Amino acid sequence: MRITLGMALAVLIVSAPSALVAGTKAPLQIVVSRQQQSLVVYDGDTVVATSNVSTGKRGHTTPTGIFSILEKRRHHRSNIYSNAPMPFMQRLTWSGIALHGSNHVPDYPASHGCVRLPSKFAVGLFKMTERGMHVVISDRQVTPAEISSVMLFQPREARPPQPPMSDVPLRPAISHFDGSSVEVAMTESNPLPVLEHDQPPIRILITRRGDRETMRDLQVLLTMLGYDAGEPDGRSGPMTLAAIRSFQTAEGLPVDGKATPELIGAVYRKAGRDMPANGILRVRRAFEPLFEADVRIERPELALGTHFLQYQDTDAATGEGKWFGMSLDNALSKAAKQRLGITVDADRMEYNGLQRSLSRLTMSVDVRRRIASLLADGSSLSVSDTDTGLETGEGTDFITITRAP
Repeated sequence: MRITLGMALAVLIVSAPSALVAGTKAPLQIVVSRQQQSLVVYDGDTVVATSNVSTGKRGHTTPTGIFSILEKRRHHRSNIYSNAPMPFMQRLTWSGIALHGSNHVPDYPASHGCVRLPSKFAVGLFKMTERGMHVVISDRQVTPAEISSVMLFQPREARPPQPPMSDVPLRPAISHFDGSSVEVAMTESNPLPVLEHDQPPIRILITRRGDRETMRDLQVLLTMLGYDAGEPDGRSGPMTLAAIRSFQTAEGLPVDGKATPELIGAVYRKAGRDMPANGILRVRRAFEPLFEADVRIERPELALGTHFLQYQDTDAATGEGKWFGMSLDNALSKAAKQRLGITVDADRMEYNGLQRSLSRLTMSVDVRRRIASLLADGSSLSVSDTDTGLETGEGTDFITITRAP
């Protein structure tokens, strides 16, 4: 980090980068620490602004995790707590968590779950942010650092490599040259992909394949085999149960209607399909889903941890940019670890822990190229053992909760 936070965090607004002054906003990110009762705005790893805050008190604790600003309102009142004023509100969840200004911001948790900001700072922050900007809330103070990894996407990957000229088969020499002009096919240069500077940044989430994805794929295959499982929504309803029972009867299996690993394996074999990967990649843009793809997670018994990275500073000459990342505490319950098959916890203090987690992820070249073609400054990548949960839905980015209220 290029500016150390040695001072007590009274309201301090550091001079804004030239990009902000010029009116073309840099892809900033906000980090809130519940332990420090502090907020820091970063441009990459450079501190842009800091402030003291007050998070949720006992019984109304502020959740930790990875959020985005979903809505901004200069004038807003709580529809939960006695119509209380929430000026310069910046919503993080549709269930009621937000950043907002307040005249009462003590140096201890005092809110009903929101992050209170000093009134003057709330005004300045409101001017700096825009919808979709990321907000990371953590217990301890975490800071972004530049991360290098071959796993991280770059725009230059969008164009498939051209074969070297030594691999091109030679044609026979021209044996009947009559002196007329000859048209020669020139080798074209391989230009770097041109980024659409006005396209919105994408949001990427890599996580373990969950029960819902498994059920949805099972429904698709059952229907394909002639057992109507209904809408492939990932939920085990009456039609899905009936389809499973019909399949079990036809295949001479014990009829119990349960989607056991053995049943799933039998359906995949019958359909002539390979079992799906144990991880999944999802992409959103402008709060809308774009696509999903398989990801293979090596050593699945080892927790991935929870990590957040943001892409920026694209160099048009090289087709490369920078990724800045941070790791959050991974609070998995015993039941969650058992359900996910995790037997070894992630160590947030492990050297290069983020890079080690990235190195365990593999996906197809086509998926990498597709993501590279969509990459824009401000794009982000979240890696987590657990799915996004109920907060992610219509009109949101991926919301990853690491510790619920």
